[in-house]
Amino acid sequence: MSRVAVIGGGLMGHGIALTFARAGHQVLVFDPVAEALASVPGRVAESLELLGAGVDEVTAALGRIALASGLGDCVKDAAYVFEAAPEKLELKRSIFAELEAHAPDDAVLASNTSVIQISKIMECLPTRHRALGTHWWNPPHMIPLVEVVKTEWTDPAKAKAMHALLGAVGKTPVMVEKDVPGFIGNRLQHALWREAISLVENGICSAKAVDDVVKASFGRRLAVLGPLENADLVGIELTQDIHAQVLFDLDRSTEPSQYLQTLRDAGRTGMAAGAGFREWKEDDLAATKERVADHLRKLEAILPDGSDA
Repeated sequence: MSRVAVIGGGLMGHGIALTFARAGHQVLVFDPVAEALASVPGRVAESLELLGAGVDEVTAALGRIALASGLGDCVKDAAYVFEAAPEKLELKRSIFAELEAHAPDDAVLASNTSVIQISKIMECLPTRHRALGTHWWNPPHMIPLVEVVKTEWTDPAKAKAMHALLGAVGKTPVMVEKDVPGFIGNRLQHALWREAISLVENGICSAKAVDDVVKASFGRRLAVLGPLENADLVGIELTQDIHAQVLFDLDRSTEPSQYLQTLRDAGRTGMAAGAGFREWKEDDLAATKERVADHLRKLEAILPDGSDA
């Protein structure tokens, strides 16, 4: 088993630590905020219980997680280091400069980010050949996918080792060969969101109609049939014919929709505020989070590797 270090004890950090500890790895966690660091064992235990883990499994996992008093102590013996700090470029750059000074020379250094290009984080590192991205999805202990993102400097052997490690702990790793904004998943997700927002903004349908269409049609099969599998299933000719009839009319905006700013200006900032694209009641936020978690638990039981039916 490899020694794993996690920098950051929040939502993403505790979930990453949980994943490796549950699989039998020794994990050290560091967070500069004392309260966040102290909360890690409790958060791990709570998340494991929500996953249906028994008392013995929770105890065993917690026994493999230790809290480090400093970043240097956390990473000095690590084979793999996962940074899970807030999405601020300069903060991440400063963390990796420190990681490089304290981690073993052969340790693989990984940044968990969903929005910042890995190259921008790692470009100043002298040993950037061992640095890469691992984009875990929220919640990281429940969503199978981890995108392993290479930069132009990443040693292919380091990326391959990370891919193998993630697969061995039960994740579904996908190699991203070029470091582009949004990697794979967020590019696909936000292409859908752009068109969804455009449909509402242009009065074609309501926000609820968009959500109902996705949930009651292709959304139901996406977990077992990816878009390119579907294209092959129906045939390339039909896919080409459909594109000829619809692609010209899709939204092509390269800037965020003005409708988003209109909603913000009106105080409609989302579910927690009681309104966003749709109206929400006080208890909808908690109920929605629980509904999603329950769905993910059931899906994990049906599709244990998160990929194939």
